Amino acid sequence: MKVSLAPSFAPIKAEGTVTKGPPLLDPSGAQVILGSDGGLLADPITPAAHRLFGPRGVCLHPDGSFWVADTGHHRLLGWRKLPDRDDQPADILFGQPAFGREGRNAKGPVTAATLNVPTGITAFRGGLAVADAWNHRVLIWHRLPEGPESPADIVLGQADAGSALANRGADAPGPQTLHWPYGLSEIDGRLVVCDTGNRRLLVWNDPVETGQPADLALGQDCFTCRDENAGGPVSARSMRWPHMATGWRGGLAVADAGNNRVMVWSSFPQANGQPADSLVGQARMTDCDLNRGAYYPSSLAVNMPYALGVLGDRLIVGDTANSRLLGFAGVGFAAEADWLTGQPDFASKGDNRWGLAMRDSLCWPYGLSVRGSTVAVADSGNNRVLIWESAP
Repeated sequence: MKVSLAPSFAPIKAEGTVTKGPPLLDPSGAQVILGSDGGLLADPITPAAHRLFGPRGVCLHPDGSFWVADTGHHRLLGWRKLPDRDDQPADILFGQPAFGREGRNAKGPVTAATLNVPTGITAFRGGLAVADAWNHRVLIWHRLPEGPESPADIVLGQADAGSALANRGADAPGPQTLHWPYGLSEIDGRLVVCDTGNRRLLVWNDPVETGQPADLALGQDCFTCRDENAGGPVSARSMRWPHMATGWRGGLAVADAGNNRVMVWSSFPQANGQPADSLVGQARMTDCDLNRGAYYPSSLAVNMPYALGVLGDRLIVGDTANSRLLGFAGVGFAAEADWLTGQPDFASKGDNRWGLAMRDSLCWPYGLSVRGSTVAVADSGNNRVLIWESAP
C-alpha cells in the first residue's frame, strides 16, 4: 500500500478579490538606504555614525532635516539635510556621549538627555517629540536638539526628568502616566501618543510643562483603566496594542496592531472612549484575527500593522508582520488595498520575500514618515532606513 506523506490540509488563503495592485512606491527601490553598512551580512551592529540597530521611528522634518530613532542603540540620529547617498553618516547625535557608544540611558541615571528604547518620533511645533518607550515617557524639544548636551524641554508621563517607572510606579494608570509609549504624532497642533502598554491613545491639546496630564483617552472608558480591549470583547472603542496614529481626511487613524486592524474616526474624537467609525483589516468591529484568520494575507487583511502615513490622499499602512506597505483610497469592512510595496502580490508575505534584503524589499517595517512624495521607512528587521519616492 502506498502511503502519502503529503499534509492532509492546505494553508488557508484569505479572502480578497484583488490579487495584484499598482506599486505604492517606486518599483526600482529606495533611492537611499541608511544603516546597512554596504549590505555586509556578517558585519557586527556596533554603533557608529552610519550604523543602525533595529530602528523603529523616522521623521522627515518640515525644516528639511531628517531624524531616526536608532532604537537598539538607545539614541537619536539627525541629518541636517535629507541624506542623498547610501550609509551617509549622521550629523547629530542625542542620547549617547559619542557615536561609538551605546547602552540604556547611556549606562547612567535617567535624565532629560538619555533614552531607553526610543521608538516613535515626530516633528512637533517646530521642534521634536520622541516616545522614550522603556523610560515610560515622551520627550519634547521646543527646538531641534543639537547634540548630547541638548536636554528635552518637557517630559510627559513622569513627574520629572529623573523618573522612569511605568505609570509612575502605580498599579493603575492616570491621565499623567505612560506605560511603553511606542508611537506619537502631531495632528492639528495636538500631541497624540499611543500609550501602548496601557492599551490606549492619549491626546494633549497643548502640552507646555513636565508632568502635564492628557486631555483625552481613546481605547479605554476612563483614564484609570488599562485592560486589553477595555476589559471586554473587541469592539469599536477598544484597543489591544495601539502603535501609531495619524491624521487623515480631517479625522484620525490608529494602528491597533494587537487586534490586526486600523481604526478610523471620520472627525477627530472629542470624548473619552469614543468608538471608531470605521476600520480596515477586519470584516467586523468584533474581529481580531491576523490576516482575517488565514495563513496568507490578502488585499483585505493585515497582520500586526505598526505604522501609518498619508501619501497625498492615500492612507499608507505598514503591514508589519506581512513585511509590506499597503495603500488605501478608502476604508470600511470591505475596503481593499489599492497599492502595494514590498511583496509581488497581495497574497504573498515573508521577510524580504523569503530572500536577501533588496532595495525594494522589507522586513518588519515599524515606522513611516511622509513629506510630499518622499516616504521614509524604518525597516527595522533589516536594521536600516529606506528613503523612497512614490511610484510615478
